[in-house]
Amino acid sequence: MASGDFCSSGEGMEILQQVCNKQLPPCNLSEEDLLQNPHFSKLLLSLSQHMDESGLSLTLAKEQAQAWKEVRLHKTTWLRSEILQRVIQELLVDYYVKSQDRNLTSEDKKFHETLEQRLLVTELTQLLGPSQEREVPPLLGLEKVDLLELMPPSEDFVWMRARLLLEVEEQLKKKCFTLLCYHNPSSDSDSETLKAAKVWNLAEVLVGEKQQCQDARSQQKEQMVLLEKKSATYSQVLLRCLALLQRLLQEHRLKTQSELDRINAQYLEIKCSAMILKLRMEELKILSDTYTDEKVEVHRLIRDRLEGAIHLQEQDMEKSRQVLNTYEVLGEEFDRLVKEYTQLKQATENKRWALQEFSKACR
Repeated sequence: MASGDFCSSGEGMEILQQVCNKQLPPCNLSEEDLLQNPHFSKLLLSLSQHMDESGLSLTLAKEQAQAWKEVRLHKTTWLRSEILQRVIQELLVDYYVKSQDRNLTSEDKKFHETLEQRLLVTELTQLLGPSQEREVPPLLGLEKVDLLELMPPSEDFVWMRARLLLEVEEQLKKKCFTLLCYHNPSSDSDSETLKAAKVWNLAEVLVGEKQQCQDARSQQKEQMVLLEKKSATYSQVLLRCLALLQRLLQEHRLKTQSELDRINAQYLEIKCSAMILKLRMEELKILSDTYTDEKVEVHRLIRDRLEGAIHLQEQDMEKSRQVLNTYEVLGEEFDRLVKEYTQLKQATENKRWALQEFSKACR
């Protein structure tokens, strides 16, 4: 089938969309892009035949799967050794705690001392490593032979190992029951037989739940890709809407803005005039309520008298102004006469005061 025909068909376009969404998510290509570039679409389809869903080539995906399988195998082996090591450490810790109460039997003491001695010698032997591979002198000049001499007797070791299996089994059973009760709290009241049956299926249940979580994450990833696409489309739609709104504002609102401003100005002017008239009416109402006809008549008489007095004062002031104008005609001579009159008046006052004082003294 030709590339253009394949891309134009609904099935081919659906396959291309799946390739872009799953195997090549960074492409983020729309249906329009794929239709406009048929040769590029054909290239994507060719690439998808040599890639898995994660985007790796089939060879690399196979090697990666084999590597992960080996990693899981080594991890399982390591976890088994680590679990056994921690269980033994917990047994020793419990022994030290119980030894404080001094309720241990001689067999318990012998078991824990043999276990601790065996564990310590084994760890030290591992620290020394193979003698033929060392290039530096051993620590404190010790050899493996020296440490192996500190091993407990073989009879005690055989007896300790047989009991250790039972102790480890009991500890693991308690941990499994604890994990079961944590996963399913309703199992806490079940019998040990029922708990053991549930623990037997617990691994499958956890694997199923883990698979569900992984499926949910995959679905979430797909939903995130769709959400990003919808967000991009939504942003473009919003930009187009904003452009339309801007054009509407420029074409319609700005044309009628001047007319709206004129109408608003007229409205405000009329409203202001109405407010002024209302204030004047309130003022007149307050005045009419405050002053009666008798008070107005009395105020009118007072005003007439005040106006008459003002008229008389104005006439006196006019006469005084004419006299001053007459004096001003004399000029400097008038000023000299005023000064001499002031001096004579002051001298007269001084002599009169001296005469009064003299008369008081004569008496």
